[in-house]
Amino acid sequence: MFGESGRHAEERPILLVPYSWIGDFVRCHSVVKVANSRWPGRPIDVLATALCAPLADYMPGVRRTIVWDLPRGRLAPSDQWRLAQRLRIEDYGTALIMSRKWKAALAPFLAGIPERVGMVGEARFGLINDLRWGEKKLPRMIDRCAVVALPKDADVPADWRLPELIVPPEEIERWRRRTGIAGSGHAVVALCPGAVGPGKRWPERNYAELARQLAADGLDIWVVGGPDEKASAEIISAGGKFAVDRTATDLRDAILALAAADAAIANDSGLLHVAAAMGKPTIGLFGPTSPALWAPLNPLAATLEAPRPMGATAGSADGRQCRIDDIPVNNVLEATRTIIAGLR
Repeated sequence: MFGESGRHAEERPILLVPYSWIGDFVRCHSVVKVANSRWPGRPIDVLATALCAPLADYMPGVRRTIVWDLPRGRLAPSDQWRLAQRLRIEDYGTALIMSRKWKAALAPFLAGIPERVGMVGEARFGLINDLRWGEKKLPRMIDRCAVVALPKDADVPADWRLPELIVPPEEIERWRRRTGIAGSGHAVVALCPGAVGPGKRWPERNYAELARQLAADGLDIWVVGGPDEKASAEIISAGGKFAVDRTATDLRDAILALAAADAAIANDSGLLHVAAAMGKPTIGLFGPTSPALWAPLNPLAATLEAPRPMGATAGSADGRQCRIDDIPVNNVLEATRTIIAGLR
């Protein structure tokens, strides 16, 4: 099948349609790597929300980001049609659709992309013309996402290529100048107190105590996050006494802050994936969610879990009752000190 350009479908660019949560978007860079390996001559573009779009700028192997915000919770056919017209301009030959949602496949279908690959999901017969089955046998999201970049019926590997975010040093330096951050000569630890849902948030009082003790060790402490973490930053920093508020409205500022930091401590959240994909020494804090299923693919410097009830297994109903509040401050403090000692 040929497109408007006259090129065969297998020579045309590829569109990735990833999930729109920050951590899942980072995780999908593994899919970019799989696709690059399978189709080395085909450019790969990524569809992204305005929130996640800055991440794609630092992903090797991504040619272009198509930035488009579709309304949440409704189909919005007119928005889907406009997006389809935008996609048609690019003459894509293949769409790899990570999301299992019905509406995620609609615009690629309307755009006439000839090969549309995805899991069956919400009974997307017709919208997806290369359906992949067996989603329930794949417990990790990365397996469900990356399998669509493999040939049909290929074996699912135990390990995938790791996501990467590469931030040029000159961009970090421009960010420092723009924000007025001068190097103090001290190691910087970024605290990321945000997460989707209160059950995944280590308490602000714990972060505040951690910040106090790390500041006493002579470290510079930054609180990194979005506008929802502004109030948390005030509590954690004790009015600027122990930490500096680096929260911002643009995800790019958080990316650059983490790139400039020496280590990071984060809840099970998007910024945990961002820091890990940069190769920063990162401590992940997990409560009701299982790191076996939801931790970044990139190795963490330390993974600290809330105590589980006797006999509870990861992901079980009992496991979901674990309280992230029960992770002791001293455990996080000692793990951080170990990391910092390794940097010196």
